[in-house]
Amino acid sequence: MSAREKLLAEAAKRILITDGAFGTEIQNWKLSEADYAGSLGLAKDQKGNNDILALSKPEVPEVITRAYLDAGSDIVSTNTFSANKISQADYGAEHLVREINLASAQIARRLADEYAAKDGRPRFVAGAIGPTNKTLSLSPDVNDPGYREIDWDFLVEVYREQGAALIEGGADFILIETVFDTLNAKAGVMAVRKLEADLGREVPIMMSMTLTDLSGRNLSGHTVEAFWCAVRHARPLTIGLNCSFGAAQLRPHVRTLSQIADTLIMVYPNAGLPNELGEYDEMPETTAGLVGEWAQHGQVNILGGCCGSTPAHIAAMAKAVAGLPPRALPVPNTVTRLAGLEPFVMAA
Repeated sequence: MSAREKLLAEAAKRILITDGAFGTEIQNWKLSEADYAGSLGLAKDQKGNNDILALSKPEVPEVITRAYLDAGSDIVSTNTFSANKISQADYGAEHLVREINLASAQIARRLADEYAAKDGRPRFVAGAIGPTNKTLSLSPDVNDPGYREIDWDFLVEVYREQGAALIEGGADFILIETVFDTLNAKAGVMAVRKLEADLGREVPIMMSMTLTDLSGRNLSGHTVEAFWCAVRHARPLTIGLNCSFGAAQLRPHVRTLSQIADTLIMVYPNAGLPNELGEYDEMPETTAGLVGEWAQHGQVNILGGCCGSTPAHIAAMAKAVAGLPPRALPVPNTVTRLAGLEPFVMAA
């Protein structure tokens, strides 16, 4: 069976669990700049470069990943949200992109296989690709709406380089996550298509949109429905929402997406909204209760956590949805669906 077929088979049995946050968990380690930098000899300050830890202090992502597997995760993601040439340039580490992604994927793969061997339950690795700190849809210069800091071909190559290393390291899927710009996400899709041509096989895509306001739009202005119409051609293995807000605020948008997407729904919200200190106070049982409501209403296939979530949150979610049936995929009408910022359904 292919990775796609294996995940679909498991998702048909039960609601699956993915992992939680890396960033806020890494913060708990109180690492110094020297911890981040290690012996890599980089000229710039590395404090806050979470991705580099796969090379400089690999025990950190390993311990975190192991904790999520202990909590019940079926899917673990790689600690590579900013492990791309654009984001790593801020740290003078762009030449280490391949090594970072390869090492991070190898850590996740080794642990996933270890836990699968223990109990026979398959574990999967999602190679995480973040949005970068650039946007293809919007100008960073209010006086020049047509200006872009990067172009399409450059971003496709940035994503292709990252994706190739993740797959080489053992990732089952490429997770294009925290999508604030739909055009950036499409560049990610194109990168995976190029990677598939290089490898001669399918590389399944997972996609996750992030909302920037309560009206349900991302930064490039797309509604949840329009986003789905814009990326459905990629045949993503999963589609969903992450980050943005807590589960309480995502409720109506999860319901909308679950009704229209004929693929698996994966949602991993923040642990509530941050307090005035930027910290997350929502208790595991609260988050689990909120996402459990989605499960009870047949709206999700895979659940996990984003910013502020911990292994305790993941364990509580796993307990809350144990025994509940997974969402059944809808069979949408065959019509032409187009998307600007709003969805458009052409008359049949």
